Amino acid sequence: MKKTILALLVSAAAISGYAKDCCAAKNSPVGNWGMKLPYSSMNAGHMIISSGADGKHSALVLWRWASPSKAQSCKVTGSLFRVKLSNGLVLKGKVSGDKFSAKAYNKKGVLEGEVPGWRNPPADGSVSVKDAKFGEPVDLLADGLDGWETMNPSGKFGWSFKDGVLSNSLGLKPDGTWAGGGANLRTKRGDFKDFRLEYDVRVPKNSNSGVYLRGRYEIQVVDSYGKKPDCHAMAALYGRITPSVAAEKPAGEWQHVSVIFYKHRLTVVLNGKTIIDDKPVEGVTGGAMDADENASGPIYLQGDHSDADFKNIKLYPAVD
Repeated sequence: MKKTILALLVSAAAISGYAKDCCAAKNSPVGNWGMKLPYSSMNAGHMIISSGADGKHSALVLWRWASPSKAQSCKVTGSLFRVKLSNGLVLKGKVSGDKFSAKAYNKKGVLEGEVPGWRNPPADGSVSVKDAKFGEPVDLLADGLDGWETMNPSGKFGWSFKDGVLSNSLGLKPDGTWAGGGANLRTKRGDFKDFRLEYDVRVPKNSNSGVYLRGRYEIQVVDSYGKKPDCHAMAALYGRITPSVAAEKPAGEWQHVSVIFYKHRLTVVLNGKTIIDDKPVEGVTGGAMDADENASGPIYLQGDHSDADFKNIKLYPAVD
């Protein structure tokens, strides 16, 4: 009888310990997180918190603009986390299951705002873009500018459509640099999810633009001819995936881009060469309209940096 009672006590302790471990794992800040930042627009954020073999934690954070960057520090205690970003902001939060609530503080310790977050599901390693099948094309320039709308009305509207070419013209400053300050453009349709997108693009020297898939993932458009591939080169997934080879043409020449975005995997072919081959997409890119990675969205063209021309923009929706 005593042995039976002892066994039951041991078993109960084991179950209790297991439950605590499961609860700790469920509420762990380690993982891939989407965030809504405390801004009225362009409020997309993303964070990956990792745990090293030494038990120390690190964080890779995208805060609205630019590229993801490694946090200055990352401290995890149970379900609590404190992350100091490279820009000096501090994010303090608590995880509950697949969500967290956090507060952001500026360099002076003043509250910037509340930051809700949600856990993104792990990538499905069994999926490949090669599994995708596509339907009839949608010509995104069939109606010229009538099929598009501006995303920031306060910016200079430099877009025009003539002879099948959609152009952004902002011009240069007296010192020869791009004037900038233009408007981003998005399709009025916002129901695109998985697809193949084909387009031709032409950039002047030193120009910088972008094509956003679902309004959240930027395929870079830039004059990077003659440079080594990096995650900011022509047709890279901006700040996240570096092309395997350099395939761009000189500024002023038309270049063809083919993109397959399928179940959060990406293949990019630039001028006939595969430069990104079936890679997982692990977060939104800088300038995303929001961080909801499970939602459909528009195609949007970056127009606030410099000039660029586009033609033959066709989207082939994935079909089951």
